[in-house]
Amino acid sequence: MSRWEALLEQLRINERLAARFQAIEHRILTILNFRDLFKVLLSEIHRQFGVPFVWLSLMDHSEVSDLITSLEASKSLKTRLSVLPRKDFLQLVTSDRKPLLVNTGLRRYYRVLPPGRNFLMGSLALLPLRLDGELIGSLNLADPDKSRFDPELDTEFLTQLALKVSLCLSNVTAHEKLRMLAFRDPLTGLLNRRAMSTILNREFTRAQRYETPLTIVFIDMDGFKQINDTYGHDMGDKVLRHVGRQMETMCRTSDVAVRFGGDEFVLILPQTPRASGDQLMQRIVNHLQATPYRGDNHVIASRFSYGLAAIGDPGVADAQALLKAADSALYKAKHSPRPE
Repeated sequence: MSRWEALLEQLRINERLAARFQAIEHRILTILNFRDLFKVLLSEIHRQFGVPFVWLSLMDHSEVSDLITSLEASKSLKTRLSVLPRKDFLQLVTSDRKPLLVNTGLRRYYRVLPPGRNFLMGSLALLPLRLDGELIGSLNLADPDKSRFDPELDTEFLTQLALKVSLCLSNVTAHEKLRMLAFRDPLTGLLNRRAMSTILNREFTRAQRYETPLTIVFIDMDGFKQINDTYGHDMGDKVLRHVGRQMETMCRTSDVAVRFGGDEFVLILPQTPRASGDQLMQRIVNHLQATPYRGDNHVIASRFSYGLAAIGDPGVADAQALLKAADSALYKAKHSPRPE
């Protein structure tokens, strides 16, 4: 092949590569949620370029990783995503702009693999991803072929792909933040009353259809006004955030914790009979008493009253009646004498 023919062949290769990158870009730039972005992006890279293994890695406590953690994520997303401690990630990816190609010493890069996944890697490309100019993670491509991502290869197209994916991540993050604000309480991060209504209706219908238990708990903090009056509203907000975090920690992944408003919370407990719901609340109460808020040179304990209602209780014909029954049970608990 003459030099001219070789040049033409390289131009054709570049044109095909550019067309494939453009096809990926066209697919991802209109996506506005993480689930679809990951699904389309990773499958398109696999389809367009025949890369056997494609996944993403994110540094923990970045805006994107925190959002994905707080939002409901699909199973396929979780199996194609790894979240690493920041210091571990930065030991592997030292540049926030240039792709890293590796085909030797791959064992040290196993830590970027998604949990439970084990790829036969001969070579690996880590494409740095940035959000608002800050490195947050990488798009990872792996192949059993050692020459696929040889460090001597030109990385221009991979650099462009990383830029496009970073731009798309920025768009999706902005949209997901707005979506989260619509359904999340901005103070505690728990689901809000609007989201609760949708979830409670869904769970009530499901429990009726499959004849499974469902319990709801209405919770009210005792003496919260005194905390505000004594320490100020800023301190009250910190206590509420602490309570919300602890409550969510004590719940199962299938349970739903809601900030109903003020110092009131609601727990929706699918597949849970009344007796099990009462046991969970006793554990939560004991846990919160053992872990008071500590900060600003103060230790502030929290006490609660709660009321439970379960599907099948007298007069509970729909989701709203279930919530009202729990509220009534809370009222009785608040006004019943209790030992100090």
